[in-house]
Parts: sequence; structure tokens; C-alpha cells
Amino acid sequence: MNLTPEQIAAAQKANLETLSGLTSQALQSIEKLVELNMHIAKQTLGDSMNNAKKALEVKDIQQLLAHQADAVQPMAEKIMAYSRHLYDLAHETQASFTQSAEKELQAGQKKINALVEDWTKNAPAGSDAAVQAMKQAIASASNVFETSQKAVKQAVEVAQNNLNGATDTVLKAASTASKAAKKTRS
Repeated sequence: MNLTPEQIAAAQKANLETLSGLTSQALQSIEKLVELNMHIAKQTLGDSMNNAKKALEVKDIQQLLAHQADAVQPMAEKIMAYSRHLYDLAHETQASFTQSAEKELQAGQKKINALVEDWTKNAPAGSDAAVQAMKQAIASASNVFETSQKAVKQAVEVAQNNLNGATDTVLKAASTASKAAKKTRS
């Protein structure tokens, strides 16, 4: 089967639209990352100034230890919140790219199926085994992709659960350390 100039132009246009969409998604993710980092930079600067002012007011070692203890938990919480935002952004971007890839794969599968159907209509007599083998290969490739997608989704869920567990552990440890430091002050 020969491709016509119209078919080639349509395929190029579709590829260009896909590239444009993926580029737009990537730029949106970069923009969100820059906004997050700017927010964190501003917040960190403010926190650093406040901590420096408090540190200058310290008169003895007990106050210094208390000041450090008071800073531990909020810092741990901010680090975990930043990590969570980064993870969410990465997950959102990955999901968007995966959705685009699935859409393109489905469109490609439809085209391949149409080509196979067209080819089977014009296939010479006795080529039924070859036609069945080609259809089976396409079905197997489709099945492998679906299985891979399910495995990736399960891995993402496991990573999400692990991140949630680590976040809880770190926050509990920071809270415990802060409480212990406050008790030693008293």
C-alpha cells in the first residue's frame, strides 16, 4: 500500500500537534516548578531573617538550645511539604505525558488495524495463516502495553504510600525531638 501526499501531510500535522501539546505540558510543569521554588526561596529568606534575629537575642546556652529545638519541627515540616509538592508536580506531569502516550498509541493501533484489514482484503489466497499471525502479534503488543501501564500505575501507588509513610515518620520524629528539647528547657 502506498501513502499519498495527503496522508503524509496529515501524519506530519498530527505529529506536530502532538509535539506542540507535549511541549506545552512540559513548559507548564517547568513554570509550576519555578513558582514553587520562588515561593520556597521567599519563605526561606523570611524564616532565615527571623531565626537570625532570634539568635541575636540569645543570652545563654539554654536559650540557644531552645531556639534550635523550636526551629527543628517547622523546618522538617517545610522540607516535607516541599518534597510533597515536587512529588505531586512530577506525578501530574508523568500522568499527563502518559495520557498523551496512551492517546497516541490508541490512534496508532487504529491505523495499524485499518492497514491490516485493508491488507487482508487484498491478500492473496492462502495467506490466512499470515494474516492471523499479524493480528495475533498486534493483539500481543497491545496486551504487553496494557500490562506495562498497570505495573507502572501500581509502582506509582507504592511510591505514593512510601512517601506518605516517610513523611509521617519524619514529622513524628521532629515533633518528638522538639517536645524533648522543650522538656529539657523546663
